[in-house]
Amino acid sequence: MKRVATLLAAAAMALGIVGTAQAKRDDIDVSRLTNNLNQLASDPVLGNYAQAEQSLARNAIAQLAEASSHDRPHALYMAERRVDVARASAQLQDAQTKLAQLDREHDQIQLENTRREADTARRELERQRLQYQMAQEEAQRLQEQGEAYSQAAEQAQAEAAKAKKLAEAQSRVARSAKREAELAAKAAKAMREQMQQQDSGGKP
Repeated sequence: MKRVATLLAAAAMALGIVGTAQAKRDDIDVSRLTNNLNQLASDPVLGNYAQAEQSLARNAIAQLAEASSHDRPHALYMAERRVDVARASAQLQDAQTKLAQLDREHDQIQLENTRREADTARRELERQRLQYQMAQEEAQRLQEQGEAYSQAAEQAQAEAAKAKKLAEAQSRVARSAKREAELAAKAAKAMREQMQQQDSGGKP
């Protein structure tokens, strides 16, 4: 009888030791998962994401802490998966945010490039417009200069023609005066000869 009591006491002690070890293991799992979740929540970047998943993970850890030895394996599996899902969701949302930021930056860069190209095209068009305007003004100036030269040439031709006519008229006047002078000289000579003859005939 004493031996049976000793065996029962030993069995009870063994069960107590096993129960204590199990409780410590339970506390370690709960602490581990809680620390993992706290690290995620305190992360300056990832902690801002997956709030719903983090809440579900905390609930799963709480259920693990309250689970019986029979339900513990399933509760541990669910708690670990919830923590993993919370971290993965936070990382995914962070990656999506960064990708969206990169897309916005890319769009901004493209917009700035488009604006620069448009500004360059406008400046080129303005430069070509100014060149065309200057070419038109130069053509107009040359045309006006050509017309002025043409008018000057026509005026010079008209003056030359007028001078030629004047010279011809003066030449005619000179020839006429010369003929008149010749006729007057002949007439004077004839009168002198006639007077000399009269003088000669009147002498005794």
